[in-house]
Amino acid sequence: MIAVRPALARLRKVFAAHPPVPVPPPDPSRPQHNVFEAAATYVTASVEDDEDRLDEAAGWVAPDALVFGINELACRAVIALARERDEPVEAVARGLLGLPGAEPSRPV
Repeated sequence: MIAVRPALARLRKVFAAHPPVPVPPPDPSRPQHNVFEAAATYVTASVEDDEDRLDEAAGWVAPDALVFGINELACRAVIALARERDEPVEAVARGLLGLPGAEPSRPV
């Protein structure tokens, strides 16, 4: 299971290190990244414990946009996994977090 606490601690560190600032106009010489690219890279780097990529992805978008992207990624992943397993979304989400009530409620 993926360690959620270290990822949240890193995300808190990003918020503390990157207070809201005005967004400068885009630099045409740098590639532009969207919120979903940033979220995918951030989560992947977190799983791989790659601090450099974490910092890089965190700088691509505003912190609140990164949180939105990570939330959207989590929702889509849980839905896809629930469909794949043919289980209720709540059972899958609770199971991934190791919470009680993770047993699928399928009729026998």
